[in-house]
Amino acid sequence: MSECLFCMIDKGDLPAEKIYDDANIFAIKDINPQAPIHFLVIPKKHFSTILEIEDDDHNIIGSIYSVANELARKNGLDKTGFRVVLNCGVEAGQSIFHIHYHLLGGRILKWPPG
Repeated sequence: MSECLFCMIDKGDLPAEKIYDDANIFAIKDINPQAPIHFLVIPKKHFSTILEIEDDDHNIIGSIYSVANELARKNGLDKTGFRVVLNCGVEAGQSIFHIHYHLLGGRILKWPPG
């Protein structure tokens, strides 16, 4: 596998504004925000899509939601509401094939999203 964008950011080979970083997860500000608050929460382990997640990976995926909760609280989204979105596949809008969760908030979000 050639290096993907998020793997390169994690290694420090590409710049990004990291707002969270631990042994398994990092989070960055989205460079093309779709809401006033738009962060990407990313596992350091490379999964191209959610279809590659196995039983041994559940702790990593659970940690993603803990980080999303922490970032939502730190940014006041726990009081107003927010959305966590994961795209899987081209037709769902996935453009980088390393799973990443979008944390969106700071405005009224419409439904349906697509």
